[in-house]
Amino acid sequence: MTFYERVYETAKLRGLSIKKLADKIGVSDATIYTWKRTGAPTGKNLTAVSEALGVSIDYLLGNTDEMHSNKKDDIPVDLEEVLDKLGPTLRFEGKELTDEQKIKLYEMAKLMLGE
Repeated sequence: MTFYERVYETAKLRGLSIKKLADKIGVSDATIYTWKRTGAPTGKNLTAVSEALGVSIDYLLGNTDEMHSNKKDDIPVDLEEVLDKLGPTLRFEGKELTDEQKIKLYEMAKLMLGE
């Protein structure tokens, strides 16, 4: 998959059109469309796209197929705060989830929501 294809598909997953992505990173949509021909941008545009889409530069460049987030604060620092957000009791098939399972559920939800 090319750089442009990764940008396009990831933007689509995030509910962004190319025009909206372009506005978000401060370039014209024509600039993004040129990446079909020229490949990946350099410098601040590459970083801006990565930040806007919430994925690593390595993913965009095709160095990995893992859509790792580029945010350093993705993993909650305060476990109690996260568990409070999840509620005191969560059950699945009649069994209460452990704290570890609640954290994994929280992380999966963040990935699905693109946060």
